[in-house]
Amino acid sequence: MAEPSHPPTLALNNRFPFGTLPFTRDIKTPENLLPRTGNSLTILACVAHDSAHDLWFLRFRAQSLVPMHRGFTLIELLVVLAILAILVGLLLPAVQKVRDAATRAHCQNNLKQLGLALHGFHDANNAFPPSGYTTAGPGNPAGKFIGWRPLTLPYIEQENLKKLYDFHANWWEGTNPVAAAVPVKVYQCPAVPARPEVLTAIAKPPRPAMTFSNPLAPTDYEAIMGVQPASLNPHLASALYNSTNRFAVLHRDSRVRILDISDGTASTIMVLEAAGRPRVYRNRTAHPELSNDQGIGWADSEGPFSLDGASADGQREGCGRDCAAPMNRKNDNEPYSFHPGGIHAVFADGSVRFLRESLPLTIFAALCTRAAGEVVANDF
Repeated sequence: MAEPSHPPTLALNNRFPFGTLPFTRDIKTPENLLPRTGNSLTILACVAHDSAHDLWFLRFRAQSLVPMHRGFTLIELLVVLAILAILVGLLLPAVQKVRDAATRAHCQNNLKQLGLALHGFHDANNAFPPSGYTTAGPGNPAGKFIGWRPLTLPYIEQENLKKLYDFHANWWEGTNPVAAAVPVKVYQCPAVPARPEVLTAIAKPPRPAMTFSNPLAPTDYEAIMGVQPASLNPHLASALYNSTNRFAVLHRDSRVRILDISDGTASTIMVLEAAGRPRVYRNRTAHPELSNDQGIGWADSEGPFSLDGASADGQREGCGRDCAAPMNRKNDNEPYSFHPGGIHAVFADGSVRFLRESLPLTIFAALCTRAAGEVVANDF
């Protein structure tokens, strides 16, 4: 038998892809192999030989390119959801820690600026400002009711706001309520939740009851005036505090110089967090049904307070040995912050430190006096 003639060059290993063509019901005729819109096929061709007639011809096989789709089973879906829940549970605490660290750094920077402002006032007047004036003194020649914050406005780059404030009037008189309505970011801790606007104030002689056209701008930082002897002495083996040595650096009508801080500038607090006012908090719970008439705005000269110590539930202060919490139990007239574990404080040397919640009340009290003679280890 004669050898068949060579197959056409179309053949490749006796099987090759002829091309990707539109789906058709009939691929017998060449016309039906023309491109069309639709699902595609792969046409596979192989070379066949008819030895009886010495003929070469192509055989075609159509192979669909449409992929097979398989959905998730219920178990697979539940496994994926469980993994996502675990990941979210692991990430949320980390995100919260980053957020807490950022707010603490921001708050610390605010207080650092306030410490520099207090020292700027001292450099200009040879004394720190008082917590609040009721008589004439440096920066207050007219003897009006003025707080420490308006006196230090030029030292926190608020010269224009100082020009708006009238130092020849009490803080609630004339144009001063307009100035008091201007928010000053350096007075606000970013960790503090939203609070209600202050549009009214009860009478607190000599200040009458007030209605403000614009809400007073808040503050979360306050001067600590000292300690209350009747509240702190019961916590000591023998009474220490009296009306002479109970004071801090900034108190009512004070003119304290650096040389007057005999306990040491590095261990004497000037300003600390008293956050969230005038809304009242007990531990970490807001109590809108309770009222507070102090710390209603940054211009308020009646916001500073002296340390008493609070009960564990935050319902009482100055109740002897049952009131042993130094901070974060109540925010009306006691140190309070929204940072986990403690509060920030500005010391008389201008440094800012984070004081832990577990600090004993007696140690905290020693930090709130400037000349009581306490010995405090530098581990607070």
